[in-house]
Amino acid sequence: MKGRILKGIAGFYYVETFEKKVYECKAKGVFRNQKLKPLVGDDVEIDIIDEEKKLGNIADILPRKNQLLRPPVANVDQAVILFAIVKPNPSYNLLDRFLIMMRQQNLPVIICFNKQDIATKEEQQELYDAYEKCGYKVLFISVREEKGLDELKKLLKGKTTTLAGPSGVGKSSLLNKLVPDAQMQTGELSKKIERGKNTTRHSELFFVDDSEIALASEDDAANAETIASEIGTPESGTYVIDTPGFTSLEMRDVTPETLMTYYPEFEAYEPECRFGGCAHMAEPDCGVKRAVEAGKIARVRYDNYKLLYQELKNMRPDYSKKARR
Repeated sequence: MKGRILKGIAGFYYVETFEKKVYECKAKGVFRNQKLKPLVGDDVEIDIIDEEKKLGNIADILPRKNQLLRPPVANVDQAVILFAIVKPNPSYNLLDRFLIMMRQQNLPVIICFNKQDIATKEEQQELYDAYEKCGYKVLFISVREEKGLDELKKLLKGKTTTLAGPSGVGKSSLLNKLVPDAQMQTGELSKKIERGKNTTRHSELFFVDDSEIALASEDDAANAETIASEIGTPESGTYVIDTPGFTSLEMRDVTPETLMTYYPEFEAYEPECRFGGCAHMAEPDCGVKRAVEAGKIARVRYDNYKLLYQELKNMRPDYSKKARR
């Protein structure tokens, strides 16, 4: 019997079949021998052990479309990274690290900023200017006032989306709006340190009933029957994977020389650099640095690039030895 892994906890995997039955399964030992771990989002084949108790074993993991390491999920179409505009203020460094990870996987990203209701227009504009120029879809929402959620649902429709972000930005609250039946626990923001409590302990796949997506215009209303026919079913519709919040992300398989390739807004100005292979750091007559000074590249992005570049250089053993001499 075929199904999809909804969640995995302490070695148990909960698999939903096409008949909408959920079985508690263990993974066979062969996967350990192959160093292959089932992931949320995996399409699998299961053997039924006890139909009445809904128990089974995962017999096979079907070929994956893709696989992410952080968060550890499989078969996703896009990622939504959620940050708060304020309270807590967004960590640009953390956001850039996530964007690098998703770019490594060639995964489209929607950058979603919550708490629009308590943020100024200037604070929103600063974030928009920084990331819209990078080619990302930037969306501002208020989960509390339910603003921007219809537009977000349209971007989610018909796709499997991994929802990620740091703690305390309203991720669980957003999921409760998208999937009312999820009844996720929402953490209160710590007033002392303005950081959220991590209430999500594991990744979990949820089906989103997008049949109530608001029609955007009268033209849409005229085509309501066509729109309704395109709305996904539980088998081929809209899914969101909720993932635990994070406070740090490790960059893998990135070097100082390749870091610039993860900043797509640099590319247009690199031909203006005097030196080939310019690192856009200390070199004179650098096209990227001129673009930063002219406001064509967001300074916060360039400042993050410099921090990450130096971090990657310091991680190199040969560089560290030279620095200590």
